[in-house]
Order: sequence, then C-alpha cells, then structure tokens
Amino acid sequence: MDGHYEVVLALLVCGYLAAALAASTWVSVLTVLLYVGALVLAIRAARLGSTQVWGLRVALAVGSVATVVVLLVGGSGAVRGAASLWLALVLGATVVLVVRHILRHPVVTLQTIAGALSAYLLIGLMFAEIFTAMARLSPGPFFAGGQLPDPATVQYFSFTTLTTLGYGDFTAAHDAGRAIAVLEALLGQIFLVTLVARLVSNFGSVGGRATTADEGPDRTDGA
Repeated sequence: MDGHYEVVLALLVCGYLAAALAASTWVSVLTVLLYVGALVLAIRAARLGSTQVWGLRVALAVGSVATVVVLLVGGSGAVRGAASLWLALVLGATVVLVVRHILRHPVVTLQTIAGALSAYLLIGLMFAEIFTAMARLSPGPFFAGGQLPDPATVQYFSFTTLTTLGYGDFTAAHDAGRAIAVLEALLGQIFLVTLVARLVSNFGSVGGRATTADEGPDRTDGA
C-alpha cells in the first residue's frame, strides 16, 4: 500500500501531544499544520480525480490560511468557533478519505492497520474541535462544572468519550453537548467493532483468506 499511513499516524500523534502538553498560539498553529499535512497525504493516497484533488487543495489552502490568521491575530468567539468547525471538517474529510482507501485495498497489511488507527484518532480529534466550536459559540459554559475548555481539556474529554471510559470529571452542561458526546461514543465503538476488528482478523489475507508462501494456484482439474 502506498498510503504512507504510518506518517499520517505520526503526524496525528504529534498534533495530539502538542495540544495536550502545551498551550500557546504557536502550538495551535503547529497543530493545524500537522493536521493539514495528514489530509494532504490522505488526498494523495485516495487517488481522486484531478478536478476533485484541485478543489480539495484550494479549499484546504484557503481554509488553512484563514485559520492560521485567526489564531495569530485573534478574533471574537464566533470567528474562532468557525475556525474550529472548519478544522473539524478537515479532520472529518480525512477520515472519509482514509477509510475509503483502506477498504478498497485487497490485502490487509501494516499500512492498512496504521490507516485504521489514524482514522480512529482522527475521529477523536474531530469531535474535540466540534466541542471547542460549541464552547466558543455558546453563551454559557460548555462543561457542567464550569471548567475552562482549553485544548488539552477538550481533547481529554473527547477521547474519554470516544473510548467510553467515562471518568465523569468532565461532562457537557447542555443537551446539545451531551447528544454529540453520545454520538461520538457510539461511533467509536462501532468503528472498533466493525472496521478495526475486521482488519486485524484479516491481517495478511486476500479477500479474507490467509495466504501462505507455498500456496499455489487453485487446481480444478482434479490433478
């Protein structure tokens, strides 16, 4: 597989750790650039038509520049919320492209598994941006305890929801946030049970049938 999904996975892990361990404008800019890099690799691997690739690249370039400007210059809560929604859209598009590509590959390899893990991580990051947008666009606090929705806290809330750990130290204050959290938990479990489990069980197989080194072509002539 030529998807370079180990690189995509590495970029996403770096972006997650950067946002989790440090809070600054430049870290936010770095995180955006890492996510955009992951999408660029996913677009290259998806083998889309030239018109689709051109449209995605233009939208990606324009949105990336606008988001970086908002992060550096600042803006109202609505503007920053819109930037978070755009980033969530970028991450969601990357999930679709990655899953679309790995499902079409006939042989399950380590690249396939890395792609599936990348998509799972992307889902958590996407919902983190959705929660961030909701916190910035809502007049009241997003968390029931009134905690500040900084990037590290929102990512923590997103991934504890995605994995259904449910520690309970952070909960959404309003119905909309709770509904999105439930949707993320359901999506995370469905993704693990269906896609990841299937790929792992079929690792190294073609069409769900394991291959061996000494296996020859099928013989149907009775010889």
